Amino acid sequence: MSKTEATSRTGEDLSPGAEVKSAIAEFISEFRSFQSGIHNRLQQQEEKMTMFERKSLGLQRPQLAGASDTYAPHRKAFDAYLRAGDDDGLRGLELEGKALNTAVAGDGGYLVDPQTAETIHSVLSSTASIRAVANVVGVEATSFDVLIDHTDVGHGWASETAGTAETATPVIDRITIPLHELSALPKASQRLLDDSAFDVEGWLAGRIADKFARAEAAAFVNGDGVDKPRGFLTHPSVDNDVWAWGNLGYVPTGADGAIGGADPIVDLVYALGAEYRANASFVMNSKTAGTVRKLKDADGRFLWSDGLAAGEPARLMGYPVLIAEDMPDIATGADAIAFGDFRAGYTVAERPDLRVLRDPYSAKPHVLFYATKRVGGDVSDFKAIKLLKFALS
Repeated sequence: MSKTEATSRTGEDLSPGAEVKSAIAEFISEFRSFQSGIHNRLQQQEEKMTMFERKSLGLQRPQLAGASDTYAPHRKAFDAYLRAGDDDGLRGLELEGKALNTAVAGDGGYLVDPQTAETIHSVLSSTASIRAVANVVGVEATSFDVLIDHTDVGHGWASETAGTAETATPVIDRITIPLHELSALPKASQRLLDDSAFDVEGWLAGRIADKFARAEAAAFVNGDGVDKPRGFLTHPSVDNDVWAWGNLGYVPTGADGAIGGADPIVDLVYALGAEYRANASFVMNSKTAGTVRKLKDADGRFLWSDGLAAGEPARLMGYPVLIAEDMPDIATGADAIAFGDFRAGYTVAERPDLRVLRDPYSAKPHVLFYATKRVGGDVSDFKAIKLLKFALS
């Protein structure tokens, strides 16, 4: 290109060189405008995300990727029912889960939400009662049947030529354990319920758990079976030498209201069948335990040994000891110590649900909470439990 061609020609606005420069300048200007727009949009988006994070942290919301709380709607509605009696949120609410299937009519109360139900169950399981070593089953009916085969099949030796005689047929007994209603009636003032800082569900769970645990523990040992579970000590007891099904066998200490030495403990252990001893445990109260732990064998060694780790039960002759305060104290003729496989010998049947009915009228200005649970218990194998009787014979 000549020097003269770089300048404007006649009839042309720009020379080719100037046209290229103009196009490049226009492209750079548009690119900078586009870049500035993208930067502004990114800055605005970042500001929005920052505000969203601050609000999320301020409200302590769960992460979006976290597992959803299946029972949150019921928990919120149940809390509103406890505090203000507002049951609109509970009516027709359906949830899938083990502890809760559907809401029930308000006349019978509402099912406790699963979190509260688990809290109560954990306290019941950790209390010192027969429940800790018994066979616990959940049922949906009004009773639970235990089928027990406690007789042997007849047998005989066959020869090559002699005929085979008919042998005895085993007998199966049916033990029916009815379920009874266990209830608690704690109360709180409406002013306390109106205080949002008060954990009404935690308080209610603690009160119900304490009441239910003490009532159950007493019934499983001494209950008469009338509107309550039947305790194992209420069944007839006979000397183990003449034991028969339907009774609990006992071993006498040989001393009136005293134990005398270590021999009765040894006799008690071996009075239980070998098939039960592998899973057996002792049951006694604290006063009896204080006496028993002083016993020594002929070589001066203590029969009692404390647990090797925290939470481990103490052991007597190598078998775990359950301290149940509802067991009787040492006295004349008292069956103060039990030994056996309680998982085979005693069955606790219960419905898995808890119900709460709010009553703001009967005890104004307080609000009553009527909580109910259905539970039953009884001896299911009379061979699996033996007693130590503090008597001469």
